[in-house]
Amino acid sequence: MLLTIDVGNTNITLGLFQQKKIFATFRITTRNNKTSDEYGSLILDILTARGIPVEGIEDVIISSVVPKIMYSLTSGIIKYLGVEPTVVGIGTRTGIKINRTDPREVGSDRIVDAVAAYELYGGPCIVIDFGTATTYDLIGPEGTFEAGVTSPGIRISAKALWNETAKLPEVEILKPKSILGKDTITSMQAGIVYGYIGQTEYIVRHMKEECVFSDVKVIATGGMGRIIYENTDCIDVYDSELTLQGMRLIYEKNRNKK
Repeated sequence: MLLTIDVGNTNITLGLFQQKKIFATFRITTRNNKTSDEYGSLILDILTARGIPVEGIEDVIISSVVPKIMYSLTSGIIKYLGVEPTVVGIGTRTGIKINRTDPREVGSDRIVDAVAAYELYGGPCIVIDFGTATTYDLIGPEGTFEAGVTSPGIRISAKALWNETAKLPEVEILKPKSILGKDTITSMQAGIVYGYIGQTEYIVRHMKEECVFSDVKVIATGGMGRIIYENTDCIDVYDSELTLQGMRLIYEKNRNKK
């Protein structure tokens, strides 16, 4: 079995693969102050609770945007799972050429998503990841990472609304029946969700207009992405497993190298 670990700013998502299929996923909160023993024992406990034998984990691959936890996380995996993980970074074979001013600026999460979108759905495509930040990345027909847009995520935008105002309450992020809010909660929900739908449609439209490619597919992933996907025609595919599949594909490209 291959264990894939996607370390985000808010959550750490773990996916277990048998061949090319995910058969189990887990999610834990990202904490900067955990020790290697805490991370290792937590992952071990999760696997044990699901009846997954640790000796069945043949390899581990990690994509992370949180450098502060990497020493503890990788050390915990080595100690408790007995596997030295592959970490996606500089020198990792991905098959994606980065056509940017400084390729080192592109986060591993965006590369992983690009690999999965290109290999599973083809190019050219725009990959949208609705995470802590929302990223829009343009991948060319030959698998080149051409350009990207970064905006505050839906939850960040919503938290700013109720944290920076004295009287507005925290609300559940969902699409109200109408954009015409009749009370404080539905008016906030309308602004958050309809506003983000508008942002997505505007950015996608202008990325398509300004790039030189035709027939650009739009692939979305990320926790809040389904809400947007279900309420717009500008997204062609929503794939909740995109990032984990990208790590599997990168692992396969680097297996012999390891």
